[in-house]
Amino acid sequence: MSQAIRELKEKQVAEIKEMITNAKSFVLVDYKGLTVAQDTELRNEYRANGVKYCVLKNRLLKIALNELGYNQFDEALNGPTAVAFAMTDNISAPAKVAAAKQLTTKKLAFKCGMVDGTYLDEAGCKDLAKLPSKETLIAQLLGLLNEPVAGLARVLDAYANKASEANA
Repeated sequence: MSQAIRELKEKQVAEIKEMITNAKSFVLVDYKGLTVAQDTELRNEYRANGVKYCVLKNRLLKIALNELGYNQFDEALNGPTAVAFAMTDNISAPAKVAAAKQLTTKKLAFKCGMVDGTYLDEAGCKDLAKLPSKETLIAQLLGLLNEPVAGLARVLDAYANKASEANA
């Protein structure tokens, strides 16, 4: 291998390592069987959700992951592999988009993934896809926190109304 090719590959590995390090989560998917139109649609959906989607060489991805201390991915890195990186706080976006596309095409398949340094197998990726968005979780939490106060207000209001009826 010539020195120029080696340097190019080392640069590519460094870029992959940077993407992995900066990503909040990522999933590896097998895209075999997708048409160009379906792949373009998938890329557009990922882009709209703030996800970076790219097809990387398995060997370079494996080197980058191993250099970062992640060797759990070695088995999954064969055949066609695309990676979807969540670069924002919406950690479930890569899995959600892939799961939605999987339902319509029946061709996209999860391999594995990672969230905040924790390895996810295929089942873990499917579970990640079912997670509500951060905004939905916050709204649910606020609703739960608000309910006891609202219940107390209703009880006090009913008590005040009953007391005013008794005085009347």
